[in-house]
Amino acid sequence: MPPVSSSHAVVQDASRARKLQLLGILCGFAAGAWLGAAEAPTKLVSTGISPMVISFIMVIGVFLARWSLPALILGTSSVRADVRRAPHLIIWALLAGCLWAVANTLTIFAIRDIGLSIAFPLWNSNSLLGILWGFLFFNELRQAGWRRRAGVLGGALVMCAGATLLAVASSGRGPAAHSLHGVWAALGAGILWGTMYIPYRKAYLTGMNPLSFVTFFSFGELGMMALLSVSSLGLAPLWHELQSSRTVIFWLMLGGFVWVIGDVFQQYAAKYIGISRGIPLSNSNQLWGLLWGILVFGELHGRSTSIYLEVIGGSLLMMLGVGAIAFSSATGQEQTRWKEAAIRESDRYGVAADFVEARMDGRQVLGEAKPSRGGLDWLLVVAATSVFVIFATMARVPQMSVAWGPAALLTAVLVLFLVICGLALWRTTRFN
Repeated sequence: MPPVSSSHAVVQDASRARKLQLLGILCGFAAGAWLGAAEAPTKLVSTGISPMVISFIMVIGVFLARWSLPALILGTSSVRADVRRAPHLIIWALLAGCLWAVANTLTIFAIRDIGLSIAFPLWNSNSLLGILWGFLFFNELRQAGWRRRAGVLGGALVMCAGATLLAVASSGRGPAAHSLHGVWAALGAGILWGTMYIPYRKAYLTGMNPLSFVTFFSFGELGMMALLSVSSLGLAPLWHELQSSRTVIFWLMLGGFVWVIGDVFQQYAAKYIGISRGIPLSNSNQLWGLLWGILVFGELHGRSTSIYLEVIGGSLLMMLGVGAIAFSSATGQEQTRWKEAAIRESDRYGVAADFVEARMDGRQVLGEAKPSRGGLDWLLVVAATSVFVIFATMARVPQMSVAWGPAALLTAVLVLFLVICGLALWRTTRFN
């Protein structure tokens, strides 16, 4: 067989890079759809339940999903292999989970004090912070050219403007209280969520599989959420509320499960197109959440024409912003700077260079054992499924108006995203 010329290898590398960029963009779109749909099960829950309890139950569903899905897709052997190669990333994953739990709690207080219409755009600033951290720490947008920089930053700003219009339109009432504390809580949530993406990018530049990362992320998430719930409500009141809420626990856990699927896609988006592009794309979840609210639960029924104009205008702005970011994919020069950041990380933590390079390219190291599923993996899947089934038998559907036709259509769109994006991940990277 004749040797492969260097020019041919360069062409192959460029073709592979383009495929990974398109895959990351597709994952960003899928993440937005699934993260937005995670709000739908919570609509079925009575508003009489404490927001802290709602968050705690959802995180339990998240915890079950974050262990069972990786076990089902690749097996825990893949997680163990990643830990052996880069054990330092466990700490970063736990830290990211803790940041998420604190940020999520801050949003509860922000909504209480200033209302959703003001709070949502404030914490949605995490997109802009993600762009800043990606540029400062991981060489994202370096040598990308002014057009691509303008596309990413301008697209994120346009998305924030559209998000503001959507939040104002979807607000059913004014703020509960004009409190500066609520503003700081919303901004704090945005800062923590934006900073949370630093561990994401460190993990993927060092070669950790996203499915391995989310597994350890869940421990920090659940541990911090449990600590916050107990410290806020007390152990006995928390247990009493959980018992009294058993008929809706399934719906909240289901919301957490749906959220995890969206988050897995978001992780792959962050891996292949960086946090400066992947996070803004996945933040289109507000648009999808609004679609569920309007079409399925009739949230804007009977509202004025001006409200619908705000919804249309905000939706168009968000779609324009998403399009600008999607068309501003990284160039070869920028990706070279990404590799420089990856080399820096591998040198800092003593991770094998061939492992880092292979995982950045979405493939396994030559000679690396293929992931496999064993008895422990199926046990985890069966255990998580059993918990969901047990609470499903206790669940009751509240008496409320639901448009099942649009619900079926949106669910079909979710399944379509899942199939298309899942197959693309498998064919292109084998979920690496």
